[in-house]
Amino acid sequence: MTTTFRAVLRRGGVSLWLFGSASLAGSLVALAMPAVLGHAVDATVAGDGGRWVVLAAALIALGATAEAVESVTTTTTTASGTAWLRNRLVRHLLAIGPDRARRFEVGDLVSRVSGNSVEAAYAGVSLVAAVTAALPPLGSLVLLTTMDLTLGAAFLAGSVLCGLVLRAYARRTADVVTGYQHVQGRLAALLTEALAGSRTIAAAGTLTQETDRILTPLPDLHRHGRATWEVLSRSVAQAGVAGPAVLVVVLIAGGLALTAGRISPGELFAAGQYAVIGAGLGQLTGVFGQIAHARAGGRRADEVLAVEPVRYGDRSLPEGPGRLRLRGVSVRDEEQTLLDGIDLDLPGGATVAVVGASGAGKSVLAGLAARLRDPDAGEVLLDGVPLSELSHAALREAVGCAFERPVLVGESVAAAIGARRPAAEVRAAARAVYADAFVSRLPEGYDTPLARAPMSGGEAQRLGLARAWHARRLMVLDDATSSLDMVTEMQVTAALTGPAPDGPAAGDRARTRLLMTHRAHTAARSDLVVWLESGRVRAVGRHDELWLRPEYRAVFGTTAGEPDA
Repeated sequence: MTTTFRAVLRRGGVSLWLFGSASLAGSLVALAMPAVLGHAVDATVAGDGGRWVVLAAALIALGATAEAVESVTTTTTTASGTAWLRNRLVRHLLAIGPDRARRFEVGDLVSRVSGNSVEAAYAGVSLVAAVTAALPPLGSLVLLTTMDLTLGAAFLAGSVLCGLVLRAYARRTADVVTGYQHVQGRLAALLTEALAGSRTIAAAGTLTQETDRILTPLPDLHRHGRATWEVLSRSVAQAGVAGPAVLVVVLIAGGLALTAGRISPGELFAAGQYAVIGAGLGQLTGVFGQIAHARAGGRRADEVLAVEPVRYGDRSLPEGPGRLRLRGVSVRDEEQTLLDGIDLDLPGGATVAVVGASGAGKSVLAGLAARLRDPDAGEVLLDGVPLSELSHAALREAVGCAFERPVLVGESVAAAIGARRPAAEVRAAARAVYADAFVSRLPEGYDTPLARAPMSGGEAQRLGLARAWHARRLMVLDDATSSLDMVTEMQVTAALTGPAPDGPAAGDRARTRLLMTHRAHTAARSDLVVWLESGRVRAVGRHDELWLRPEYRAVFGTTAGEPDA
């Protein structure tokens, strides 16, 4: 039983208890009905069957009520479990951070949260249903044995055969369902990836090739789906033989017992009804299949929940200018070393450009500085405090990030720039990065919903920069001006590297700005340049000093000339 399976069981609450009570009542009614009808037969033969008929009618009414309660509580229990599990998965995914979440494909995660969580939410209902469904056959065995030992023996022999059918079905189904869900997740991942790049696919004219690639898992999905139906059909066929066999054997034994005078006609009728219950044991494949789906869905949720979330400390930052230090920092990705033994001591309040060829480790360094990932070795400190020891609130108040392709979140443009921040701070941040003009032209200005705010890549980048502008101690910008036009880029670069503007969101002039860039003019305007090469620090110095080296100029695609100012 998976961890999530057990957790869903514990979360069942009142609805699951009501479902269990109704299911139990229904099982007891099913168990009592043959005996009551049998007594009614004998009493009718004797001329006094009225009270037994009334009791049978009452049992029918009770069974109908129990079935109605089961139907309602099944919906409420699974809906509540689905909502709880989805909430837990989404919160956990956001808590593990972007670095650890990368081990899963986006579409696969969507499949786990949206589809597999529904299946896992049936854990309580399916398990309770299986337990209560087992009561009538067990009770039938006891009551038949009480009537006549041969009836109990005949029923037991047939029920064992049905039990073996169910056991084989449950074992085979679990493996097949797990494989089916895995392939479903892979298909969703490929589709999500293609939808994100649909414009590129259309421009490249590779629609046919991409369609074929997305549909590559379909044969596997078909194979697993076919296997599921084969297992089910085989089990149904076996149950179709085993079930009637129970009925025939019990009726034969009952007929012999009636002939010998050991049971009455009413008891023979009851024995036949109990045999029908035993014959229905093989029809529990649906319940066991539901358990298999719930366990498989729970197992896929467990794989996500097993990833440790990012841990934060409880410290706050002392007064300081934003001095950033990396001591012996190394980062590895599987077999590849992304950063190797980085030692840096960047002065507070400085504008530091990080340059290097593609793959040099700039984005990895940006992620470390913003604590979007943790190093495999060494530590990163801000004003003397390891980032891992800062509280989440202290970290995010001190450090702001902007990226090459920002993802804007929030109900409105204002929320995307600074959720829960005063309007004056939001506007000041937008003005600082030259975003106020185009935001003001939107239909509802800063209150325009993001879904109705058409923006170019450069405009989205400016909003991303405005969001990072609130940082009090360190701004980390990972190629965050690459989509801006030349004039706007020069203006924004001047704002980032020059004196801080006035206003509520201007931030502390002493805050450090770490700019990952491939622009020579950005490096030229910076106080300091960190030159990365193959995951190591090649040199640290001023741009005009480093420009004298041909290898440095080659980073910008230039072999000669003067520093770009």
